[in-house]
Amino acid sequence: MTLKVYLSGEIHTDWREQIIDGCKGLDVEFSSPVTDHGASDDCGVRILGAEDQKYWHDHKGAMVNAIRTRKGIADADVVVVRFGEKYKQWNAAFDAGYAAALGKSLIVVQMPEHQHALKEVDAAALAVTEDPAKVADILRYVLTGKLP
Repeated sequence: MTLKVYLSGEIHTDWREQIIDGCKGLDVEFSSPVTDHGASDDCGVRILGAEDQKYWHDHKGAMVNAIRTRKGIADADVVVVRFGEKYKQWNAAFDAGYAAALGKSLIVVQMPEHQHALKEVDAAALAVTEDPAKVADILRYVLTGKLP
């Protein structure tokens, strides 16, 4: 069985690589949003044309990025959402809600200090952890039935 996993959330650490490395040898296909911050921010205006107001600049980018995000989440068996410490990741919270609304299996990765702020997101998740390596352990268990 191939497991399709969408990796959503913060882009400033190597958490995606930790999960992918931890799943070597497993039948897992990973996808994610564009993780180049500049490309993600500017895709709308670079493709569709410049905007004078920052709101419309961001709006165009959000709409173009949503094409990839919606497809990735819709095709996924499992959605992993990482909330990092550097920024407030409203987009990650939106992705978690979208995944939950679609009935996707949701795993949240977050720091302890975010527990209260993310309590509703955590309530929709099937697993919550602080450690990306635990996500790989979960996926290994789901695919093989073997404990770490």
